[in-house]
Amino acid sequence: MTAPDIRTALPGPKAAALIARDAAAISPSYTRSYPLVIARGEGSTVEDVDGNVFLDCAAGIAVNATGHSHPDVVRAIVEQAQRFIHMSGTDFYYEPQVRLAETLAEVSPIPGPVRTFFGNSGTEAIEACIKLARYATGRNHLIAFLGGFHGRTLGSLSLTASKTVQRRGFGPLLPGVSHAPYATCYRCPVGLRPDSCSAECLDVLEHQILVQLVSPDEVAAIIVAPIQGEGGYLVAPDQFMRRLRSIADAHGILLVVDEVQSGMGRTGRMFAVEYSEVTPDIVAMAKGIASGMPLGVALSRADLMTWPPGAHASTFGGNPIACAAALETIRLLKEQLIRNAEIVGARLKEGLASLASKHPMIGDVRGRGLMVGVELVRDRTTKERAIEERNAVVYEAFSRGLLVLGAGKNTVRFCPPLVLTAGQADTAVRLFDEALGAVERSTRAT
Repeated sequence: MTAPDIRTALPGPKAAALIARDAAAISPSYTRSYPLVIARGEGSTVEDVDGNVFLDCAAGIAVNATGHSHPDVVRAIVEQAQRFIHMSGTDFYYEPQVRLAETLAEVSPIPGPVRTFFGNSGTEAIEACIKLARYATGRNHLIAFLGGFHGRTLGSLSLTASKTVQRRGFGPLLPGVSHAPYATCYRCPVGLRPDSCSAECLDVLEHQILVQLVSPDEVAAIIVAPIQGEGGYLVAPDQFMRRLRSIADAHGILLVVDEVQSGMGRTGRMFAVEYSEVTPDIVAMAKGIASGMPLGVALSRADLMTWPPGAHASTFGGNPIACAAALETIRLLKEQLIRNAEIVGARLKEGLASLASKHPMIGDVRGRGLMVGVELVRDRTTKERAIEERNAVVYEAFSRGLLVLGAGKNTVRFCPPLVLTAGQADTAVRLFDEALGAVERSTRAT
């Protein structure tokens, strides 16, 4: 499929009919940015039910790492489905699950022996990390960061501090959770620059939270995303991650790294934490790990994962079909796609950054690999957030055949499949340029 190829008004008649059916039958809690009704996908392109073709820079929220329906992944899924679909690794054994655990140990950012727990999603992976950290340390308190998103089930939601709508109406949440400022470098909470700072934003954690709110010997874990996804594609400087590791070591606190969105090759490394050369104790992963099949993983140092049978389990976690898809996904990542994410991601980021001279609405362009965020502002000096304008840009991009998503209050995220080509990256920049221009003209007119 060649993208973009928009043939009808959006949504088209078939899409509009299905959206009406959805409104009557599906939970209204889902967030839909625009009326895309997909019929099929191939690589970095998707076709809707009315025959419109889009360039996909959303990848099912950074999930479709190998693109839509990669033939090697499809073949692995079919071959496993023909053998058996489910047997539950909670009560029985099967080779795909063991082999995937062994493969994850080979690519893990944790050196030495590791063990793996399998669930179905990112939030389940985080829940497992919470329980494991408390069990392994005998402590109960947890520290997370403002702006972070770790899931919507009760434990992970207690760590989440991204948007009030995600927490409103669901309290009381898990007790014993504190939130510290994150390294939001474009809007530094202590007014410094990342190229000359020593992660002074962590002073609040080290000298206030751990002094005035909770004793360090009661803290089980610090949970951090090396790049905040829902927070606005905020990249933590390497010195932030290193100082965080030092703080954790000084008090016997476990460092849990949330790689649900930033892991599995998306940043041009298998895991984003590798850039800082920091070794975590526990890693949560999901999204891109199985090219769209439901799979979440909590991976830890082997000496930590010593909980007894029955302490934690999952009926569907590590489903054999999901394991087969993950094994093929990791092979493709290692052989070609991590390198492609690095090269094409640099081209995409450079192209988006070049638009700043033309569009004053662009305040910041940041990211690593094919995880790039463009923060939109109303004024570069005051950095006033362009919230409504961001939403309008996302829709204008859709109307031109480009699929992107928002992140944070006013950032546009580009998280395409890792098979994105250089030509497609250039097309994405061109379409985004047009979308920005349309919104800027509309803003001036009003």
